[in-house]
Amino acid sequence: MEQVNHGDVTRRMNARLLLNSVSKFIFLLATLFGLVVLSILLYRVVSQGIGWLNFDFLTGKLSTQPERAGIMGAILGTSWLMFVVAPVTLFLGVGTALYLELYAKKGRLQGFIQTNIANLAGVPSIVYGILGLTIFVRALNFGNIILAGGLTMALLILPIVIVASQEAIRAVPNHLSEASFGMGATKWQTIKTVILPVALPGILTGAILSLSRAIGETAPLVVIGIPALLLPFPGGIFDKFTVLPMQIYYWTLDSSLVAEYANLAAATIIVLLVALLVLNSTAIVIRNKFQKRY
Repeated sequence: MEQVNHGDVTRRMNARLLLNSVSKFIFLLATLFGLVVLSILLYRVVSQGIGWLNFDFLTGKLSTQPERAGIMGAILGTSWLMFVVAPVTLFLGVGTALYLELYAKKGRLQGFIQTNIANLAGVPSIVYGILGLTIFVRALNFGNIILAGGLTMALLILPIVIVASQEAIRAVPNHLSEASFGMGATKWQTIKTVILPVALPGILTGAILSLSRAIGETAPLVVIGIPALLLPFPGGIFDKFTVLPMQIYYWTLDSSLVAEYANLAAATIIVLLVALLVLNSTAIVIRNKFQKRY
């Protein structure tokens, strides 16, 4: 019987403990670095923009005079954009996920579609802007209105919603659907009453986080020509518009000419961060609520 060399065992254990300590220290440094950078960014934005954040700023129109400028038009434009993006994305995204997971035959075609959807989730956002410019703005002659911008942003986040919805559907335990079939339910009845309710937390979480990305995107809207001019407040999906990220972008550019525009951009960033925080918190609340139910 082979003898155990206690000296070798001790050395290997000490080496593993040392490696564990070094790895832990490196991961701690990485975490602290991210927190420090984020803290500096938040401090800079809040200190620079909080003094400009007031009721008149939130409810006023765009102006060439920084002290009179407001972002209500950008807030309404962002809201109308989400009014288009949310239903289009949810309907197409969840429907596609249901078809691929529960109806499509497993094979090369299904695998090809699945692979391409996963690849589309990593395509740079500016490419979707070019696609939106080609199809919605020029081919369909929509122009740079809310409908064109909303459909473009829906294309951007659609692959993400499809993938998130598929993962949520796959996570539904098989015994639940089998029990439904065993009681005589049809496939659609099983989907409607068993699979969708159980998968809903994951679907909604992925959809809301995707909408958060859409709210913060600028590149596709720049490509399709969304302006940041003195526009009237948008009142429908066929009106011209601007959004919060676009306003931040243009005010940041103009800050090289007028320093006060940097403060306006910082104040708008605070508003955008609050909106994103509310959306992400909503996703967490919805997930926790439905997970307790099922």
